[in-house]
Formats: sequence, structure tokens, C-alpha cells
Amino acid sequence: MSLFSALSVSSSGMTAQRTRAELLVENLANSETTRTPAGGPYRRKDAVFTTADQDSPFSSVFQSEMGTGVRVADILQDEREPDRRYLPGHPDADTEGYVAFPRINPAEDMVDLLGASRGYQANVAAISAVKDMIARSIDLLK
Repeated sequence: MSLFSALSVSSSGMTAQRTRAELLVENLANSETTRTPAGGPYRRKDAVFTTADQDSPFSSVFQSEMGTGVRVADILQDEREPDRRYLPGHPDADTEGYVAFPRINPAEDMVDLLGASRGYQANVAAISAVKDMIARSIDLLK
């Protein structure tokens, strides 16, 4: 694997982790949303990752095999029944006085967000290391 393909692999990881973080933040922001344009409470979303071959404009020049990166294959929506809370004065309460709330655990999503952040930081560190190796290689060729 060339250094340029390593950059491409880390870049794909950063993109995937950014998408995951965006979904987690959306989940946290809508943890109390009881009414959406689609009707009903907000539904939690999760990213599904899969491997992806990386294309690089440098692969033809160096004639090297490309590494395998990551991409978001799908975004799943939680299909479980929403939590029901007894709040008879709420505008979205049903005839029995219950309101449907999203099934979101803020503590779990915060831990997942921390994991996404650490994954992003690991890819930034890998890109930085590759950048330093490229710079040292250029210095050696002077």
C-alpha cells in the first residue's frame, strides 16, 4: 500500500465517523421530539459501516493496489414502539393521556459520540503521520 492510498483510507474513515457523529447529534437534539412532519415521535437513526475499495488519482501512476476503507452503507431508523409517558395536559397526548416519546438514551448516545470522536481523531493522527513520512521522503531526495 502506498502512502497516498493510506491517506485515502484515513479520509474515508473520517467521512464515515463524521456522518455517524451527525446522526448521534441529531438523535440527542430530538430526544424529546413528540411530533415530526412524518407524524409521530422522532425515530432514532444509526449508521451502518461497510468496507469500500478506495480509488486514488495516484494509483495509476504508482501502479499499486489500493487499500480498503470504510463507508456508510445504510442509515437505519429505529422501528421499535416509542416510549409512552402519562402526560394528559400535553398537546400530543392520546385519548388516554399518554404521549409517545422517542426511544433515545442520551447517555448511550453520548458514549457513542465519544467513540465517533475518538475514531475521527485516530484517522487525523494517521493522516498526520503519513504527511510527515511524505515530507521526510521529499527531504531525503533533496
